[in-house]
Parts: sequence; C-alpha cells; structure tokens
Amino acid sequence: MRVLYIATSFPEPSIGETIYTDLAEALHEAGHEITVAVSEQPRNMQLSEMKKERGFDVLRIVTGNYYDVGFLEKGITTLRIPVLMRQAIKKYLSKKDFDFILFEAPPVTNAGLVAWAKRQFNCPAYLMLKDIFPQNAVDLGILKKNSLFFHYFSMQEKKLYQIPDYIGCMSPANRQYVLEHNPWLNPQKVEIFPNTKKLSNNIKPFGVSMREQLGIPQEACVFLFGGNMGKPQYIDLLCEAIKRCKDSPSIFFLFIGRGTDRYKLEQTVKENNITNALVVEDLPREKYEKITQECDVGLIVLDPRFTIPNYPSRILSYMEYAKPVLAATDEVTDIKDLIEEAQCGKWVWSGDTEGFVSMVKEIAITQELHNMGAKGRRYLENNFNVKRSVEILEKHFN
Repeated sequence: MRVLYIATSFPEPSIGETIYTDLAEALHEAGHEITVAVSEQPRNMQLSEMKKERGFDVLRIVTGNYYDVGFLEKGITTLRIPVLMRQAIKKYLSKKDFDFILFEAPPVTNAGLVAWAKRQFNCPAYLMLKDIFPQNAVDLGILKKNSLFFHYFSMQEKKLYQIPDYIGCMSPANRQYVLEHNPWLNPQKVEIFPNTKKLSNNIKPFGVSMREQLGIPQEACVFLFGGNMGKPQYIDLLCEAIKRCKDSPSIFFLFIGRGTDRYKLEQTVKENNITNALVVEDLPREKYEKITQECDVGLIVLDPRFTIPNYPSRILSYMEYAKPVLAATDEVTDIKDLIEEAQCGKWVWSGDTEGFVSMVKEIAITQELHNMGAKGRRYLENNFNVKRSVEILEKHFN
C-alpha cells in the first residue's frame, strides 16, 4: 500500500516515540510505502521541509504553535493548519500516488483538508478518532453549549465524520458514544481501532540509577505521572494528593512533562515545602524510559466532569514496563473496565479526593505491585501490539 499519513504530532527520532510513530514504522516494516505530512510548530523550525526519517519520507509543514499555548493561540493555529498543510502537500507531494489516507483527530478542523486530499489523490481515507470535540471543551467549561464557537466546531465535527470511509474509535465506549450522538452514521463505517504500540522487551533497569540522579529515596514507592499536564488531566487532584501525602516518606510522586497546568504542581510543591514530590519538565527518551522502569506505579488522571469516554494512551507505556496503574477518571470512560479485565491496577472516580488519596496510601504498601504489573504486560502483548493496527488497516485497503 502507498499511504499518506496526515499527522498533527510526529516527533523526530531523536526526540521520542508515540503511538503514531509506532504505527507508521509498523506499516513501513510490513512493506507498505508511507509518507507522513505533519504540522510543525514555528518554535521548532522555521521552514517546511521533507526528509527521510525512520526509513520513510516525512514532510514537516510549519503552521503554528499548538502545544503548551493558550486557547486563543491554539484556536488560531487549529484554523491555519488545514490551509497551510494543503499548500505544502500540493507543493511537495502532488506527483505521488497514494492508495489511502490515514489521519487523526484532534484537530476537528482537518475535514476539509482530507476531503481535498481524497480528490487530489483519488483514494479513500481512515480517521483515527482520539478525542471527541467540541463536547470535551464543554465538559471542561472552556466552551458554552450554545455559543457560536460551539456551533461552528460542531459543524466541523459532522464534516469530520462524513469525509472518511472508515472511523476507528479507541474503545467500545468511544464507538457507542459516537454512534449514539450521530445516529445518521452508518454503524458499519465505525469500528474499534485501539491505541497500540511497538513493544520493547527491555523491561529491566539499566545503567546508573535514575532514582539516584533525581534524588528519589530507594525505599519509597514512586508514583509516576508522565505526559501532558493540561486541563483534561485534572492537576488539581494531584496537587491535593501530594499535600495530603507530604508526611508519608514511603510515598514519592514524580511528574514528568509539560502543559498549561504544570505550574500548579510546581506552586504546590514550593508553597507547602513538599519534599516527597518532584516536577521535571521533560527528559530525553532514554532517561524517561529508565525512570519509568524504576518507578513503582503509573498514574492516570482525568477530570471528573467528562461526559465523553476518554481513553488515555499513556496507560500503554506503564503496561509495557510492567507497572501497575492507578487511574482516577470520570465515570463514563471504559478504561476502568480495561484495568479490571487486565487486573493491572486500581480505579477510583476522580471526583472522590478522599478515595484517591486512600488508594495511593493503600497501593504504596501492597505486596501485589509486581503481580499487577506482570498481568498488565501480558494483557498489552495480547491486545495492544501495534501489529493489530496494521492488520485492521490492511483489511480495508490492502
């Protein structure tokens, strides 16, 4: 197959890997010809360019800053992305042939871009639906239900679902939600396309201890929260947890990543003289993998107000390194069903602060950490190997 993958995020090999780079590499390794066209932030590069990365062509198109910015700048970038990407794809890729187009949402505004690309290259398209917008923004109080912005983005969402030939949802609850709220959709067009990743067999610590480098006590149970720290991640709950556990030397919180609400954690640590929590902006991939291996529990937190079933992909990294998971989320997500089925951790409602703090303290002294982590790794191997995603796409387009 000749695949055009229109991406929003596709880090360079030296920066790291994501579920999206894993999928692209897996398609390439399966013998398919893949070309990635990705939106790039001006803070990272000045001019658009196409070069070989990971063994295939990657066209990096400078659009606007999208991550770690305010909602106004993010909104403007969202509107600019399809226009600027269309211009660059036409310039660099117009002479190439493709058998299908792969793309993801968010952003919801790429429907017009994909519709144009389908006509330009005369081929079908597959949507990997990773978020449901604008309802998620309404849930968080960012948009009002009857506002002009909401109606505009709702129209864009409808176009987003109309354009692709197939829509891949992350979980059964995701698929059910999409069909219930869009009854005009053909159910045969909407299927399960789970988050998957390339699996590593290197699950033992190596090199100099990252705990020692970061000053983390060797005897403490380390709870790791890695990734974006924005409004959806409900950082307020984590702030409350580290305050209530500040006098528990057997517990240590490690936060690694960036995001608009990261400052809340930094302020909480500083203002309350907390010594058993550390906030690290970012780590190189190798160091992040090492500290993940040396931590004891992986944290997943989502705002309790969500009415859409989110399904955070960060759980895959925890399961890959055989780490048990403690998830505090809304009640509509079915990630709690995954944790129960895999027996790989614990779940609490994120609106229950007392319950979350109690669960942290309970897990910190349990003797079942290794057992839960091992079950998570086995479940990942059986259900979320990236080869499964390749097989789903090949079923439609090979």
